Amino acid sequence: MEAHHKEVALVTGANKGIGLEIARQLGHAGIAIIVGARDGTRGEAAAATLRGEGVDARFIQLDVTDQASIEQAAAAIGATHGRLDILVNNAGIGDPADGPPAGASVDAARRLFATNFFGALSVTQAMLPLLRQAPAGRIVNMSSSLGSMTVNGDATSPYHGVHLIGYNASKAALNMLTVQLAETLRGTNIAVNAACPGYVATDLNGHGGPLTPAEGAATPVRLALLRGGQPNGKFLSAEGQVPW
Repeated sequence: MEAHHKEVALVTGANKGIGLEIARQLGHAGIAIIVGARDGTRGEAAAATLRGEGVDARFIQLDVTDQASIEQAAAAIGATHGRLDILVNNAGIGDPADGPPAGASVDAARRLFATNFFGALSVTQAMLPLLRQAPAGRIVNMSSSLGSMTVNGDATSPYHGVHLIGYNASKAALNMLTVQLAETLRGTNIAVNAACPGYVATDLNGHGGPLTPAEGAATPVRLALLRGGQPNGKFLSAEGQVPW
């Protein structure tokens, strides 16, 4: 096992977009970064880019929809580091066949849940033993205002008319994971929170958002760097608390 005095963070889906920026900002804060990505070429390239910027970064193959891949990644992290201080469940997808509930593709909704919810749940379960070995473990789930039941039901919200049943419901499920995990881990060394990055220009929305990935990474990075156990079980954005 490698003697590693730095804190260690795994960021899933870290080969591009917000995930890469989260990895970059955590790395520049002195965290050893594990770039989780299913595509080996892109993952290796992202880790190399970060190393070129002075970040302690390495790639690990991780497909959040493949249980064997998840278990292999957990075993490799355990063998190398013996613990995991930070888990950022960032990997997420959209689907062009998603839409309003009356006409959205059910298969698209299943694909969205497979990555956005079940992927995060599976990775979290596999990494929990390693997080328990850290002095102050942190889990950050990358959610969205579109996953807020309150926002979806608020006719005055700018997101009220975004009817993507698969995506929105998968993020609402991720929020439930955050709440329940925070409660079941309360009193342990692990804090769990959901982060809303805002409307960020990424591949997911055709680069249509007004925020840059670097701006979108600010809230999850802030939550990942907290070491005092608070906040815990919250849904937060740059503006403050987001209603569930």
